[in-house]
Amino acid sequence: MTAPSSPFGALQGLRLLEMGQLLAGPFCGQLMADHGCEVIKIEQPGTGDPMRQWGRADKLWWPVVARNKKSVTLNLREAEGQALVKEMVAQADFVLENFRPGTMEKWGLGYDTLKAINPRLIMIRVSGFGQTGPYAAQAGYGSIGEAMGGMRNLAGDPSTPPSRIGLSIGDSLAATYATLGALMALHHRERTGEGQMVDSAIYEAVLAMMESTVPEYTQAGFVRERTGSVLPNVAPSNAYPTRDGDVLIGANQDTVFRRFAAAMGRPELADDPRYASHDARGARQAELDALIADWTRTFAAQDLLDLMAEHGVPAGKIFKAPDMVDDPHYQAREALVKVDHPRFDKLWMQNVFPKLSGTPGQVNWAGPELGQHNDEVYGGLLGKSAQDLAALKRAGIV
Repeated sequence: MTAPSSPFGALQGLRLLEMGQLLAGPFCGQLMADHGCEVIKIEQPGTGDPMRQWGRADKLWWPVVARNKKSVTLNLREAEGQALVKEMVAQADFVLENFRPGTMEKWGLGYDTLKAINPRLIMIRVSGFGQTGPYAAQAGYGSIGEAMGGMRNLAGDPSTPPSRIGLSIGDSLAATYATLGALMALHHRERTGEGQMVDSAIYEAVLAMMESTVPEYTQAGFVRERTGSVLPNVAPSNAYPTRDGDVLIGANQDTVFRRFAAAMGRPELADDPRYASHDARGARQAELDALIADWTRTFAAQDLLDLMAEHGVPAGKIFKAPDMVDDPHYQAREALVKVDHPRFDKLWMQNVFPKLSGTPGQVNWAGPELGQHNDEVYGGLLGKSAQDLAALKRAGIV
């Protein structure tokens, strides 16, 4: 699918000023822009967001995280740059920033200052540890938030040190919660006319995902540890070998296990006291996994997946990018989209999620060039003349 060019979405008519860089803030901006919000990304003249240089191959992260955004250059460290921010704030719905707490205040752009300019303003603040507390002023990357929030301790095999997930999940979770908070604040503003501040901390966004780990400790003295590819006492639910790769099977519910046993040609397993209940299967997890693995390795992966689908047993291949591009379900739901790009002949990327039936978002353009929208924003939105812009550029402000 080629992305259409006309913007629309549930957030059309709203304007967000995005400050900060890398991922924790900008992913929130991406989510908002995906659904029609006008996102004006403010970048340092000459250098821009470091994400422009990131990516495991050919610097391809920027076109995704900056898609649908407008880029303007502005030196926030200078009084003239700060004055321009205040002019834009007067016409904005949201300000998004992910600097270390205190930075915006140092620049004279703290929440109280901006709220005085625009009482309806919603200020979205993303940081490692939040805007308050003894750690607030410390530098906090996503990896540190993942560790402090508890996720890193549970990631990987128990025989190895804690693992990375392989993605910037802490940053993305904080950005997702920031987006959620912004939309909550927007609803409150619709009822009251009042803006507010959204304080999203990376470690807290990770903590929110930690299920019952805290009450397990406080009530029962139990501390969860790494368990590798399984959840203890939940069986069968694992990656099982086939002749051409592993397949994930989740057949741990009693009714599903009965269907799975039938698919194996071993219906008696569902009534065997060793495997007939959730607790019994959990107690013999390794034994049951070994029994299943001996069976699955006789199959080709697709044949096993077809058999699981036939019997209503949840199963799936462990996808990599080539699988995503080729998969018919991805194609039917347009989960991937091809976007126009000045350097690439149609750039593939993930589409907009979630899917809204009446006001779907869409990808209108990939990440812009640095300062691509200076004339549009400073000239059109703020009414600056060409002479004004030229003077600002000479002074290093834009």
